[in-house]
Amino acid sequence: MEHIDWALIALYLFWAGFAYLVYYLQREGRREGFPLVADPSGKPLNQDIWMPAPKTFITNDGRTKVAPDPASADTRTFNAEFALGGAGSPLVPTGNPMKDGIGAGAWAERADVVDTTFEGHARVVPIRVASDFTVAEQDIDPRDANVYGADGALAGKVSDIWVDRSDFVIRYLEVELAGPVGEGATAQRVLVPWLFANIKTDRDRFQEFISMKKPKPNVEIHVSAILAEQFKDVPGLKDNGEITMLEEEKIQAYYGAGTLYATPERAEPIV
Repeated sequence: MEHIDWALIALYLFWAGFAYLVYYLQREGRREGFPLVADPSGKPLNQDIWMPAPKTFITNDGRTKVAPDPASADTRTFNAEFALGGAGSPLVPTGNPMKDGIGAGAWAERADVVDTTFEGHARVVPIRVASDFTVAEQDIDPRDANVYGADGALAGKVSDIWVDRSDFVIRYLEVELAGPVGEGATAQRVLVPWLFANIKTDRDRFQEFISMKKPKPNVEIHVSAILAEQFKDVPGLKDNGEITMLEEEKIQAYYGAGTLYATPERAEPIV
């Protein structure tokens, strides 16, 4: 015991504390979003000492969430097969790749509730609801602009802008689809994620500067992710004035799927 001193004891305590910290962080890292089953067999993974005990969290809007929660396991049908018959090979969709949550169109089963601001208001809403939001005078206002699909065909017209009340950015364009509407019916409206919308305009800033006038430019919205006819299948909303987190997932995934599956050619190799 002559070689034991306080410095060595402090070192051993540091090692022990650091080892516990690593163990704790490894367990907490598996609390949510960590795979509990093997892919693609679906067999449960052995997480004896690494999986933390369930803990209940209270969200900002008053809901409770348990994590980890085996009851929230993804039970969706896997509508794809391996191209070469085994794990590691490309997946080939067996159903409708635009809606089946495969590959570029994959989506997570988030809570089917509206995301809220710190004050408890719906976070992502159209400007007709968030009346305190406006488009800056020097920017292009996309409302009333025609929307075209990847095939160049007319899909509809922008009817409103959906904004994020927390981040103060545009999240979606609301598009009223073109086409005949029966008597007494209203035209179908779908959302286009802002990052999938490409604004094209004939605006000439130099002419504005030298003439000191700001004529309203011609504006078009082009969406290269999907074809014009595919807009009608964009996942809809339960409420036309707000959107749930699950609805956002499905809408984003639909356009993501279109980048790979909108046409048969997109799913093929480039060379």
